[in-house]
Amino acid sequence: MKNWGLMLAPLGMVLCGMSVLYLKLNPAAKVSPDMLQGPLSYLPWLGAAAVLALFVQTVLIRRRLDTFLFPIVLTLASVGVVEIARLKPSLLIRQLQWLCIAMIVLILVVRFWERIRRMLDYPYLLGVGCVLLLGLPLIFGTEIGGSKNWLVLGPISVQPSEFGKILIIFFLGAYLSDHRRVLTLPSHRFLFLQLPPLRFIAPLICIWGLAVLMFVVEKDLGSALLFFGMAVLMTYMATGSKSYVFLAMAFMSVAATASYAMFGHVRVRFDIWLDPWKDPNGMAYQVVQSLFAIGTGGIWGTGFGFGHPGFIPEVHTDFVFSAIAEEMGLVASLMLIACYILLFWRGIKAALACRSEKETLVAAGCSALLLMQAFIIIAGVTKFLPLTGITLPFISYGGSSMVSGFILLGILLSLSKEQEHG
Repeated sequence: MKNWGLMLAPLGMVLCGMSVLYLKLNPAAKVSPDMLQGPLSYLPWLGAAAVLALFVQTVLIRRRLDTFLFPIVLTLASVGVVEIARLKPSLLIRQLQWLCIAMIVLILVVRFWERIRRMLDYPYLLGVGCVLLLGLPLIFGTEIGGSKNWLVLGPISVQPSEFGKILIIFFLGAYLSDHRRVLTLPSHRFLFLQLPPLRFIAPLICIWGLAVLMFVVEKDLGSALLFFGMAVLMTYMATGSKSYVFLAMAFMSVAATASYAMFGHVRVRFDIWLDPWKDPNGMAYQVVQSLFAIGTGGIWGTGFGFGHPGFIPEVHTDFVFSAIAEEMGLVASLMLIACYILLFWRGIKAALACRSEKETLVAAGCSALLLMQAFIIIAGVTKFLPLTGITLPFISYGGSSMVSGFILLGILLSLSKEQEHG
């Protein structure tokens, strides 16, 4: 019974949010292209999403998989749907459509996991496939929002990096598991570092270097930081060696210094991070408006629908957390962060229950990826880190982000088992 109670909370959240927006709607207001044409035209897609959600939870209960992961994600997705309805009503139906597609993909991942699992037997093919996938935008990509990391396929825009991060987790889980003994028994010593033979660490360095290089060229610094952080974290989880962490940090420092010297967009991002007030109406406009929005929200917020998050360009993608902080305050912001932490905890719990070392690393990698992605974008909009153009998982608008997030969730669910005491 408690499982179905968890499912009702996200639906109630959506209905309450939509009701507030509907009651706040001014009938005398002029219709603009950004408004939802017909206030109730989203209801069929909302109903489809609710039915799919109940079906997914039924499948998870019958398969005795973790029944807490999906409600947590659905809560985040519900907040995202309500925020899209608030910020960009014209995109609400499309976001609901992507949510339905993502849940269908989730079901397929759970259903065909035994076949998908076989990919872990081919680590080098996974690594090469990841590099090829990340390299597609260099040849066929289109620049959107200052980053050339999109593939435009007719009416649909796809971001390959969203799916490349799944391949990199599979590659690292398979490779690190197969070579863990060699990687943890160093045969070479350099200063205070203990390293294995070069031929065993070379694939890791190549994947790190190529991924970071491609993202720098494509101006997708957020994904570069995300991929590199995942590689370092999973390597440390597999080996427990601090030498790899130091080596990776040294590599990243050299790459960051070279990027700052060679690429103008890197310098702009870094300078904005150091002092956004030098150009508050120019290049630093988004960051400054984000800080104003968060400061205006305070502890309790201005009230849902009563803030002015529209001052922030592209608020429905990169800066959706700022809109939530402005209108719902610090309390709601901390609750969202708590949801990501709880999602990470349940994922790690599932990872520790896995019998195979490869599966343990994959589950831990999926959990850490979602938490790290949330941390990077929240840190960016609050000026804790340089701003990066990645999405807030399950909340920001975007089909690629939504589908890839639910694929990660499907992998976690497939690797989980219902715990006796939850």
